Amino acid sequence: MSAPAPAAFRHDPHAAPVEAAERAKRLIDPGFGRVFTDHMAVIRYSDQAGWHDAHITARAPLPIDPASSVLHYAQEIFEGMKAYRLADGGTALFRPQANAARFRDSARRMAMAELPDDLFIESIERLVAADSDWIPEGDGALYLRPFMIASEVFLGVKPSAEYIYMVIASSVGAYWKGGVRAITVWVSRDHTRAALGGTGAAKCGGNYAASLIAQKQAIAHGCDQVVFLDAVERRWVEELGGMNLFFVFADGSLQTPPLTGTILPGITRDSLLTLARDAGLTVREEPYAIDQWRADAQSGRLVEAFACGTAAVVTPVGRIADRDGDFTIGDGTGGPVTDRLHQSLVAIQRGTAPDPHGWLHRL
Repeated sequence: MSAPAPAAFRHDPHAAPVEAAERAKRLIDPGFGRVFTDHMAVIRYSDQAGWHDAHITARAPLPIDPASSVLHYAQEIFEGMKAYRLADGGTALFRPQANAARFRDSARRMAMAELPDDLFIESIERLVAADSDWIPEGDGALYLRPFMIASEVFLGVKPSAEYIYMVIASSVGAYWKGGVRAITVWVSRDHTRAALGGTGAAKCGGNYAASLIAQKQAIAHGCDQVVFLDAVERRWVEELGGMNLFFVFADGSLQTPPLTGTILPGITRDSLLTLARDAGLTVREEPYAIDQWRADAQSGRLVEAFACGTAAVVTPVGRIADRDGDFTIGDGTGGPVTDRLHQSLVAIQRGTAPDPHGWLHRL
């Protein structure tokens, strides 16, 4: 168990924040993950003091000792979430409690200190309050990146006794350049993302680092993303490099790979499962083989496929490139079920539709 949260969260405002006119220029077309706000949240942990020194401060480079544990043994976890400008002018987070719980789960798997949920959410709330002017108008959002690194200065192989938790924020537009479009996916036959007993269900940097060589191959083959198969049989479809997968069949049903410990339990994934069931669709969480994927696409049994995640939200998958032969899903552009689920989710996130599950966390 981690020590109790600190009693107070101090605010050290930026002495020279970005001028309003310059900020407005940066928000015209921010892209994704390159425009950062003025502040960041920081909380420290040690086995002796517990969680302490919680504060909002000016975003700045992080001084770190070259012997810090994270640089040698990769004890690191992170989250991804967004703050939205609502239709009524307010601001909200989407399911931050789920992010807090997953952050704790990741910390436990990586033998790191577990940040209390209320402190996780407070750090997000305070950073958004400090930098709310950085939320773009229209379809943009404020992407929030909570993360934690092992900071003990020690070269022995053991869980760190000290950690730094931080949150940075980035003004973002569309994840894909040019907006939502159907992507092409490369099937990785040489590399796997995770194995049973590994860290596949944890949101840790090592999972993404291990996926980059396959992503590089995907780009070399003219594809946008890579899809991984299971590590044992190299048969079952698992997930993309950074997104979960759904399949839509001609009978109107949906299927997605089950959470067996090798797939990240996506919050967008879980939300779409709920929305699909709310809409009366049959949803299955069952294994799906790559050969079956090809056969179903070619026969017309499979009519749509889409990827989902916090950054890209919902992205149609139009074509699969594979050394065993390429194939196209439907007409290669997406489909009505994908569009409907996408619109339903975004409407709740933006506050333009009812929120029956209480997902919006208004600030």
